[in-house]
Amino acid sequence: MRQWGRALKGENSWTMFKVISEFVEGFESLNEMGPCVSIFGSARTKPDNEYYKKAVDIARLLTEAGYGVITGGGPGIMEAGNKGAHLYGGRSVGLNIDLPFEQGSNQYVDTDANLNFRYFFVRKVMFVKYAQAFVALPGGFGTMDELFEVLTLVQTHKITKVPIVLVGSSFWSGMKEWIRQVMLEQHHNINPADLDLMPIVDEPHEVVDIIDQFYTEQSEELGPNYEL
Repeated sequence: MRQWGRALKGENSWTMFKVISEFVEGFESLNEMGPCVSIFGSARTKPDNEYYKKAVDIARLLTEAGYGVITGGGPGIMEAGNKGAHLYGGRSVGLNIDLPFEQGSNQYVDTDANLNFRYFFVRKVMFVKYAQAFVALPGGFGTMDELFEVLTLVQTHKITKVPIVLVGSSFWSGMKEWIRQVMLEQHHNINPADLDLMPIVDEPHEVVDIIDQFYTEQSEELGPNYEL
């Protein structure tokens, strides 16, 4: 038992150093990126899907507005976001993580902005810390995890308020209505103003309009969201 305890302690120490090294690499690589927008969505979305095409257009418009694009670096919506930035001369960042059922980095990520992570929680810190807005297109559990992580951080004032835009009314409206009816009205688990944190749109230009309007009205400085 004592021998097992010593082995576990050693393993935990090495894990700590691995985590720290991922944080250091991420901070050093992303500190000079400039204003960026994180785009979330399914890795399973194919190029002929309407939301893949919309993600390309959203990234293009963001690039034209002076923003870089951060994605998970994989296929699907992530690839579309990087593609829209890459093809139109914008900063294209990929925060990859090793998963057994997905491919590696897509071809549209900038070579000097292609980061690989072992730990989900470190990767999510990078998504949040270096993004001035978040755009969520249809996706699965991973997309929901990333979306509600950001919503929670904004709601609890752990990061400054930033635009969080949901794209696709047919996908997101049911979820938002459930939140309103069940979380808010039946159980009072959120405040009415929390619903305003996640506007739903359908057109790419609406995404950029919301982000630009937010920073025009708030006069917020475009910098990292929180310090660690």
